[in-house]
Amino acid sequence: MTTFQGIPAGAFGFYEELQDNNNREWWQEHEDSYLSLVREPLSLLLAELEPRFGPAKLFRPNRDIRFSEDKSPYKTAQGAVASVQEGVGYYLQISADGLLVGGGYHSHTPAQLARYRNSVDASGTGESLRRILEAVAAAGFAVEGEKLKTVPRGYAREHPRAELLKHKSLSASVNLGRPDWLATPAAVQDIAGLWEDLRPLVDWVSRHAAP
Repeated sequence: MTTFQGIPAGAFGFYEELQDNNNREWWQEHEDSYLSLVREPLSLLLAELEPRFGPAKLFRPNRDIRFSEDKSPYKTAQGAVASVQEGVGYYLQISADGLLVGGGYHSHTPAQLARYRNSVDASGTGESLRRILEAVAAAGFAVEGEKLKTVPRGYAREHPRAELLKHKSLSASVNLGRPDWLATPAAVQDIAGLWEDLRPLVDWVSRHAAP
């Protein structure tokens, strides 16, 4: 298969089974299924999205278990990211639950966080972000991110964008389940449309809160 034909239903079944058999022996027996049902279709999908969103990478299926109490060796989802800058970009994920699509940023160096807060504090850029997030939420995405419990020091508790100032990272995502179009070539355009909904957020972060 050299062109994207859709994500087969077997991809979800693969992760359903992996949840109950997360061990090296099972994986070795079913690695061909992972390659044909998950990795190859997603690679072809990302290749078709690349002209509009840039190159993307698939994450490794292995978990980093060095510092985790959970020693299961494999991730129960396959994620991919099309990065605009380090830590900033578009995301998708396949799991037993179906398809998740998102975008934004997850890293927060001190300098990056300072730039983000200054931009939220400024009325022009801050109100621009507020309007972007309203549109993103109206399109069905959940606005997410790591947040402080209170407004950061140096900003008024009554700040008009107090909730945005609490964010240390900022992203939006939607869980789509298993829509019928996902198993067809039309998935390229449907996912591209969802990423386009997130482009204003990704562009704002790239300009005002880049690493």
